[in-house]
Amino acid sequence: MTDDPDTTDEPESPDRTRETLGAEVRALREELTLLREHRMFVIYQSVPRVLLYRFATGMAVGLGTVIGATVLLSLIVWTLSQIEFVPIIGDWAAEIARSMSEAVEAGQ
Repeated sequence: MTDDPDTTDEPESPDRTRETLGAEVRALREELTLLREHRMFVIYQSVPRVLLYRFATGMAVGLGTVIGATVLLSLIVWTLSQIEFVPIIGDWAAEIARSMSEAVEAGQ
């Protein structure tokens, strides 16, 4: 036989079982209390908070998309404007660069 007390063949007494269950229930209540206090549960307890949270998330995603697309498009146009040795692409890129320069000057 092993010396491990958890593997004894003796059944637990009802009092010990009740104490063990009571400790487990207390631990479960503590975990549920911590879970209820979690930020996501606090936010989702109110419909206006959920709507505000989703609106702010959508605004952040939209702003990030616009800024990212602007930077990426600017880099592509700048790269294309540097390619003047290819006749078709060079003329097209020069036309885009010229249009952008005109738009910037008209805005000032």
